[in-house]
Amino acid sequence: MMIQRCHKWRQKRKQLIDQARQTADEIDRERLLQSAEHYGRMVSSEQGKIDSTRTPADKTPIAEQPVDAADEEEPFPEFVENLK
Repeated sequence: MMIQRCHKWRQKRKQLIDQARQTADEIDRERLLQSAEHYGRMVSSEQGKIDSTRTPADKTPIAEQPVDAADEEEPFPEFVENLK
C-alpha cells in the first residue's frame, strides 16, 4: 500500500514537472514546480518509512566484486615499455 502510494506521488510529481516545462507563464511554472517539490518531499518521507520497515533479507544485495591488489596495478603493455 505504501509503495503504491509512493508510486502514485512520483507519477504526479513527474506530471507537474512536465507541465511546468510546457507553460510559458512564469508564475504558473513556479506554482507547478513548488507543487512538484512538495510531492518529492512526500515521496522521500514515504520512501524512508518503507526502507525502515524492510528487513535486510528483503533488500536486494549488491554483488560485491573481490578486490585483488594485483589487479589494481596492472603492468603497462609491452608496446608501451618498448617506446624508450
